[in-house]
Amino acid sequence: MAVNEGADIGLAEAQPGGRLSDLAYMRILENLFDRRLPAGAFVSQNDLVKLLGIPVAPLRDALRTLEVEGILTIHPRSGIQFVKPGLELTKSTYQFRTIIERAAVRAFAEQGDEDLIRELGDRHRTVSRHIETSGLTAETMEELEALETLLHNSIIAILRNALIETSYRRMHTYLKLVRLDRKLTAPLAQRSIREHLEIIEASEARDPDRAEAALVAHFNAALQRHLGMFV
Repeated sequence: MAVNEGADIGLAEAQPGGRLSDLAYMRILENLFDRRLPAGAFVSQNDLVKLLGIPVAPLRDALRTLEVEGILTIHPRSGIQFVKPGLELTKSTYQFRTIIERAAVRAFAEQGDEDLIRELGDRHRTVSRHIETSGLTAETMEELEALETLLHNSIIAILRNALIETSYRRMHTYLKLVRLDRKLTAPLAQRSIREHLEIIEASEARDPDRAEAALVAHFNAALQRHLGMFV
């Protein structure tokens, strides 16, 4: 497979005291999300060295980490196979999210910061109005992504559990891969906003049962939207 060669990132880009393997790890994910490395791609180690501008040794360390995380498979003397999102990965991702966030959203509804909850509600309603008047613009798409991250990360953070946060970050990588091929339209965006607002308004009312039910309904609906891509 041919890959698009990016500009050399240079060793100077590494953070002081940071490891080149960490930089290689991040660059591989960035290239996956930017589609310079297509999901499901089969590439050689040399392809990745040219694409990333990272030496072989730290690149190998990053590849081993990503293999453990299920992002790729290393075939000795053959190449590297990146995961291609499909039904099983999509279902597993949403199953994991539901298990973890059901407990977290109950705590968020009971203990979440009032100012944060109010801000989440206000920003969701504002972006909804923008979509109604102007459709999906680059700015609204960026805000939707920011709100998705802020809401769900805030729910997870309420547990104050480093192990869960680490696992959730890994899951978020899978989620971004699953979403690469989705087509977001204004009606779908508005539906997702309404589902988020159900969670937010239940949390504002300090109603953990309603918040949990809203979260489960949101994930079930989101899963069905994603599964529609594979039918």
